[in-house]
Amino acid sequence: MTTSEPLVGFPLATSSWDEREYAALQGVIASGRFTMGPLVAQFEREFADHFGSAYGVMVNSGSSANLLAIAAAVLDPRSDLNAGDEVLVPAVSWATTYYPLTQYGLTLKFVDIDPDTLNMDLDLAAAAIGPKTKAIFAVNLLGNPNDFARLTALVAEHDLLLFEDNCESLGATFEGRSAGTFGQMGTFSAFFSHHISTMEGGIILTDDEQLHQMLTSLRAHGWTRELPPENFVHDKSGDRFEDLFRFVLPGYNVRPLEMSGALGIEQLKKVPDLVAGRRENAAYFTQKFAGLSTIRTQKEVGESSWFGFSLLLEGTLAGRRSEVVAALTAKAIEARPIVAGNFTRNPVMKYLPSIVPDALPGADKIHDDGLFVGNHHFPVHEAIDLLYDTLADLS
Repeated sequence: MTTSEPLVGFPLATSSWDEREYAALQGVIASGRFTMGPLVAQFEREFADHFGSAYGVMVNSGSSANLLAIAAAVLDPRSDLNAGDEVLVPAVSWATTYYPLTQYGLTLKFVDIDPDTLNMDLDLAAAAIGPKTKAIFAVNLLGNPNDFARLTALVAEHDLLLFEDNCESLGATFEGRSAGTFGQMGTFSAFFSHHISTMEGGIILTDDEQLHQMLTSLRAHGWTRELPPENFVHDKSGDRFEDLFRFVLPGYNVRPLEMSGALGIEQLKKVPDLVAGRRENAAYFTQKFAGLSTIRTQKEVGESSWFGFSLLLEGTLAGRRSEVVAALTAKAIEARPIVAGNFTRNPVMKYLPSIVPDALPGADKIHDDGLFVGNHHFPVHEAIDLLYDTLADLS
C-alpha cells in the first residue's frame, strides 16, 4: 500500500515502495546479475554514510545481522568474550536477539525492562553486572533508543562490550547521533514491516575495520574471496585460483540478493521523509492519548523513529487484553503483542543457558497487558482517532 491508496482500518504495516523501487528491480532483471554484487556494495557504503558509521555489511535479514555480529565479536582475537561469559539482555525482545548468544556458548543474563520506555532498566542493568559479565546487548524497542549517555558510561566503567539490536529503530537518534552506532556493532532490519524494506534484508554497522573484514568473510562461508590482499583476517597468497576458495573463519551463507541492494539504494533516499512522517503521527498519537488513563504509552528517549504505538492496559482495562484485541479486530485495527513479551516465559528457554531474575514485573506487565498497533510514513490521524474511540468505549 502507498499513500495514494485509501487506508482501510489501521493495518500494522504498509509499503513505502513506488515506481522507483520497481524500476530498480527491473534494472537488476535486465542486468542478469542476481547474486550479491555492486549494488549491494553501493548500498552498504551509502547506508554507513547516512547513519555516520565507517562500514556497513548487508546480509539477508536482521536476524542474520545479529548472528554475524555475535560471531565476529566472539571470534575477534582482540576480544575477551568466551563461552560461559554472561551478556546482559533485556527481558523483552525478539527471539534472534538471544539465540546467537547462546549458539556461541554465552549465557543470557536477563534484565527487566522499564515499562515506560520498553527498554532495559539501566538501574537493574547496573546491579546485574557481575564478575562474569562481559557485554551488554542493548535493544532499541519499537523505534525508541536507549539512554546511551548512561549506557555508554556504564560499559566504560565496567570495561564491557556494547552491541545494539536496532532492527526496529532505524532512524532513531540520541543526542544527535544515530541509534545503531553507539555499540561496537549495531544491527538493522529491512524486512517489509520495518522502516525501510528490501523484501528481506539486514545491515550491520561498525567503525572497526577488522570487524568489518571479519563480517565480510563470515557472511560468505568464512572465505577470503571478498577481502583485500592484505587484511586483518588472513592475508591472501597471491594465487587467485587458491584465494577464491580459502576458508579461514567458521562462516555462513547469509548473503543478500542484488535486488535487495538495488531496493535499499532507493529506500535510503526516502529515510528522512519516512521517519519524519512517523514522528508526525507520533506527536498526534501521544497528544491524543495523554488523557486516557487506561492506556500507558511509550515514553520517548532521545528521538524515536516510532516503529509502532505500544498500548499498555491499565486500570479498568488491565487483564482484558483478549477483549481489547477482539474489539480492535472488529474495527479492522491490527494489533500484536509487544515483540515477544517476557521472553523468559517461552518454552524455548529450556534450550538457552540463562540467568533469570526471580521476578520480572515490567516484562510480565508487557506480556499480559501489552500490545502494539502500527505506524506509517503518511498521516494516519483518522486511524488513530478510531483507535482512541474504540479503547475509550471499553474503558
